[in-house]
Amino acid sequence: MPLSEHEQRMLEQIESALYAEDPKFAHAVRSTSPQVHYKRRIVKAAFGFVVGVGALMAGLVINEGTVTIAVSVTGFLLMVVCCVWALTSWKRMTGIGNEAARGGGGGGRQVGGRGGSSRPAKTGFMDRMEERWRRRTEGD
Repeated sequence: MPLSEHEQRMLEQIESALYAEDPKFAHAVRSTSPQVHYKRRIVKAAFGFVVGVGALMAGLVINEGTVTIAVSVTGFLLMVVCCVWALTSWKRMTGIGNEAARGGGGGGRQVGGRGGSSRPAKTGFMDRMEERWRRRTEGD
């Protein structure tokens, strides 16, 4: 949704005030890409995954009974959490998976009737299967 003229003027005033108050910070914020942030998250997740593998291996080496199980389970959970964290960061960095979020969420969405949209419809596997099922049941 585009900003109104009043909102654009207010935003420009806020930006100019920020540049006047702290130009170094304003330049750093403007020049930093969100992808850099997600790359850092992926690196941290990879480091956490390696730590999780180490904890899992340490749990297998320790011969203390319940401590072994606790350390191994903690290492495994850390590996899973880091994988999820890295995958979500990767998706956000590359833009994969944003089509469903922008499209309204799915639910009762019809593939064929896009309401006269001028852009081509991107269909996924489930959308194609639903369309086939709809055509089959309607007898087309």
